[in-house]
Amino acid sequence: MAGQVTIADLAGRLGISKASVSYALNGQPGVSSETRERVNRLALELGWYPSSSARALARAKTGAIGLVLSRDPELLGTEPYYLQFISGIEQVLIEAETALLLRLVRPSPGLDLAVYERWAGERRVDGVILVDQLVDDPRFPLVRRLGLPAVLHGGPVPGDAMPWVAGDDVVDATRLVDHLRELGHRRIAHVTGPQTYTHEQQRKQRVRVRALEVGLSVESVEGDYTLESAHRLTIRLLRAPAPPTAILFGNDLMAFGGLDAALELGIGVPTGVTLVSWDDSILCQVARPGLTAMDRHPRELGARSAAVLLEEIAGQGPGNAIVGPGTLVVRGTSGPAPR
Repeated sequence: MAGQVTIADLAGRLGISKASVSYALNGQPGVSSETRERVNRLALELGWYPSSSARALARAKTGAIGLVLSRDPELLGTEPYYLQFISGIEQVLIEAETALLLRLVRPSPGLDLAVYERWAGERRVDGVILVDQLVDDPRFPLVRRLGLPAVLHGGPVPGDAMPWVAGDDVVDATRLVDHLRELGHRRIAHVTGPQTYTHEQQRKQRVRVRALEVGLSVESVEGDYTLESAHRLTIRLLRAPAPPTAILFGNDLMAFGGLDAALELGIGVPTGVTLVSWDDSILCQVARPGLTAMDRHPRELGARSAAVLLEEIAGQGPGNAIVGPGTLVVRGTSGPAPR
């Protein structure tokens, strides 16, 4: 069978050395054009292909990149954003004949750092895509010390030359707040993701700034991207003496939890409260009513992140990229502010 054919087999059949066979197959000098043709013809006839480990040794590359997600493994399937992001990565890697090594670790300090240490020590990957930037993120000095090429999804990093790929949260925040203002809302709430992430801090600030510019009041509360946290926080917000007339959620799963909470309280959506998600997904499309959401093009962000990383590995960086602002998709949870 093809998988059982080795360089030694080819050398034995042709009556030449294994070194000559290797030179011929790898296009290296040291053999005649006639020998090179004989070797390649026989390799084709026998269905011989180099093993991935042999290719990696020959080019000093592993042929793989890594992605570590600090998420509970049982929850990843409920986060459509990263499923689409990974889909975009794979779209580029398939064409580049490069593999994706994905590792999920529970969100506990240091667990993800150990993965990068092991990957570098065992030469498992040629580079990594970093997501969910932390305040004083320890991964940046670590990957530099390990010599791992890296690209940050969500950059840039102040004072750091690490290549990055990002959307445009400034424009996204403006569009989301302006959408609510145009509907007549003046008192809104923002259920953010964890404030340990720099992008969540930036979004919170950008929503506040735009709300102030257009005369809206905004209350920010911190969630954890889960349906349960949003459900609890939404009930608290809507039971307040002066509840918001619109709520912006940091991701689609929290928006879904907020919708469930409003309906549980008997508050009409959107007649009693408008709900909007910072991420769009199939959840937003199948919800009843459908959830208004910002499509931030996660597949394109994943594809660009993979492309920039491959350029960095090849020594062609930096290839920073702004994918651009998202697209606001208005659905049934958007409505005029109640009188």
